[in-house]
Amino acid sequence: MSSFKQAFHFNSEQWADLSPISDQEKQVRIDLATAYQLAYLKNWDDGIYTHISAAVPGEDGAYLLNRFGLRFNEVTPQNLVKVNLHCQILTGEGPVNQTGFAIHGAVHAARPDAKCVFHLHIDSVIAVSAQIQGLLPISQHALRFYEDIAYHHYQGLALSSDEQVHLVQSLGNKKAILLHNHGSIVCGSSVQQAFYLMDVLDKASKIQVLAGLSANLVHPSQKICELTYKQLCSDGDDEGQLEWPAYQRILLAN
Repeated sequence: MSSFKQAFHFNSEQWADLSPISDQEKQVRIDLATAYQLAYLKNWDDGIYTHISAAVPGEDGAYLLNRFGLRFNEVTPQNLVKVNLHCQILTGEGPVNQTGFAIHGAVHAARPDAKCVFHLHIDSVIAVSAQIQGLLPISQHALRFYEDIAYHHYQGLALSSDEQVHLVQSLGNKKAILLHNHGSIVCGSSVQQAFYLMDVLDKASKIQVLAGLSANLVHPSQKICELTYKQLCSDGDDEGQLEWPAYQRILLAN
């Protein structure tokens, strides 16, 4: 087994390079780094400029983020950086991107339920974010977000405290938000749920881009949209858990 794959094992010798951490943090690090690797395989990365974060269990206000300068495929459980809500590095080698601090810190502070936060610049999602209609209910994938998506107007790089306030106000209690002309933020109660939701949003966006802005698109009735949304959300916070081992096998196969 390569040293890279060994890094994703719970009992890897590479953990010795970190200060003592809990088993709970170790597992979140493995899951989060796996999400980065899978995101790379799905072409969700944007050079070094997007981020996925996860809250550290048992450490209020602490979360894990990628080191600025690493591509997604270079992220391992051990080189993730632990930061707090005040832009301070607690553990690991920095730096961390300031926009990443601003966006992820704001969301984690406002949404304790958001244990994992994806902020990505996926082509298809940006394309939909630039459309006045937003995400249309024209696919079963899009219907997962029928009552669970928000929108936020573009205000440049999200560095100011004012925009952080506006962003979390726009997000509210939704699982996803389209940042017009920019990308998306997806929140999950776990890494597993957040990854699954990002995957669904990506596919829904691709379908919409392929369908085009046509007046001849078939739209389900509001009643069916509401019913399907409830059906798709029936797993609650267990959403994505069943799918996660299958996602992990993709990484192990590469």
